[in-house]
Amino acid sequence: MNSMEIKKLYPNRFQIPQDKHIKAVIQKEYLIEGKIKKHEGPRQKVYSPIMINEKDGIKPYFLGEYPLMDKNQALKALESAQKAYSKGSGLWPTMRTQERISCVENFLSIMKTKREEIINILMWEIGKSFSDSAKEFDRTVEYVADTINALKELDRNSSRFSFASGIYGQIKRSPLGVVLCMGPYNYPLNETFTTLIPALIMGNTVIFKPPKFGVLLHKPLIEAFAKSFPPGVVNTIYGDGKEIITPLMGSGKIDVLAFIGSSKVADILKKLHPYPHRLRCVLGLDAKNAAIILQDADIENAAKECATGALSFNGQRCTALKIIFIHKKIKKQFTETFISKISNLKAGMPWENGVFLTPIPDDSRINYFEELIKDAQKKGAKIINDNGGSHFGTFFYPAVISQVNEDMRLWREEQFGPVIPITYFDSIKEPLEYVINSNFGQQVSIFGRDSSQIASLTDILVNQVSRVNLNSQCQRGPDIFPFTGRKDSAEGTLSVSDALRVFSIRALFAFKDSNENKKTVDEILKKGKSKFLSTDYIF
Repeated sequence: MNSMEIKKLYPNRFQIPQDKHIKAVIQKEYLIEGKIKKHEGPRQKVYSPIMINEKDGIKPYFLGEYPLMDKNQALKALESAQKAYSKGSGLWPTMRTQERISCVENFLSIMKTKREEIINILMWEIGKSFSDSAKEFDRTVEYVADTINALKELDRNSSRFSFASGIYGQIKRSPLGVVLCMGPYNYPLNETFTTLIPALIMGNTVIFKPPKFGVLLHKPLIEAFAKSFPPGVVNTIYGDGKEIITPLMGSGKIDVLAFIGSSKVADILKKLHPYPHRLRCVLGLDAKNAAIILQDADIENAAKECATGALSFNGQRCTALKIIFIHKKIKKQFTETFISKISNLKAGMPWENGVFLTPIPDDSRINYFEELIKDAQKKGAKIINDNGGSHFGTFFYPAVISQVNEDMRLWREEQFGPVIPITYFDSIKEPLEYVINSNFGQQVSIFGRDSSQIASLTDILVNQVSRVNLNSQCQRGPDIFPFTGRKDSAEGTLSVSDALRVFSIRALFAFKDSNENKKTVDEILKKGKSKFLSTDYIF
């Protein structure tokens, strides 16, 4: 697909399906102290990556606006969250588990009524296909429901008292404080909620900043937050990170940083905090996940998995395959099959049935992709698929780059987009050394059939990455599985159950075995005098 063919992908206004039309989303609202307030200051204009073919050329499509808040507004959000937490004595952190669950359930019921609206904004705002946008919403709803069930199970398991060495004890989990939650633009709903919801349900208060791309889709949920949670428990801020995040971190009053993005930004944010030993970080960061294609691999399956694994949502996923190592004995067969799989991927607008390749929300990335390709070409690499790297407007056609080596930026940098470096190996030591020496350690995919070789590779790789995938692409789910990384790829572990633990700390109530103590505790339990101490069973 060359640039002229790409140009033809962009629709005129009459070609947009009636049910996919969208009115400009002008957001002035933000949530602080449980009140929906109007921002009267400057606002950021938002343009969709879906460009429109007008009479005078192809133009960006105006999608809406959101508030550009300032330092003072950000600090008011912090004050609101601190007040609601009240050093652990606020209504929310001391609330019974079942009551917090009820608040989240109420939020979830309202959220479900906004499904179609959120999916359509999500599609327009980041260019994700309509079907994948729907999957993101539905998966998020499922994640919230699973989190509720996981907390019930966690509470049931801690509802009894243990006895050892003459001491009774009840171990439960308590919140950490004020959480600054910042999600990524590639999964602006789902990955944001995988930190925000467990942080909330464990009793923390939250300051929530949407990503640069993927802001407007949260607008329909502001009222749901306001209706479902006590004042100050959820606070929303919008704008430039340097303007509003810097003073929050610099205040030293953020207890938990939940951030999904680049390790460079995470390092900057952590260094802003004056008390780093008191800051807990939950970070999902960079990855350079490798696929290793062994000589006995099922070539058809490996090529299919690598094509989708490298290019789902245009490769804009931390879990995407970012480099492919191919055994030289199957070099020709695999490469031809792989390129064929890519050429069959449908390119178009996000609402089209079966579409796979869509416009890119951050058009500045296209210049970056070109820089990576030119750097590789200067050092001996070649584009080996027809029209690879062609682009127009916000659309970039995938480029497969062969003969990539360690002198090239593509070897070490996470491209986070539709540029696929491939290289060939004789000895398995070559891809192993790559994974071992990489700055990142999220996942790896192995494609092969020899059980002895796969077992040997697995024993090495599990000490380098956090997930080894056999004959399948890298991925996050299912959400009950742990999601983390080594080295510069993550800090903390996320899954439905792990997230509850990472946003809380174990707290113990203990007493010596005496009749007087037992009588006191028995009275507390029977009369329900404590919200922490309880042997109630949550159904």
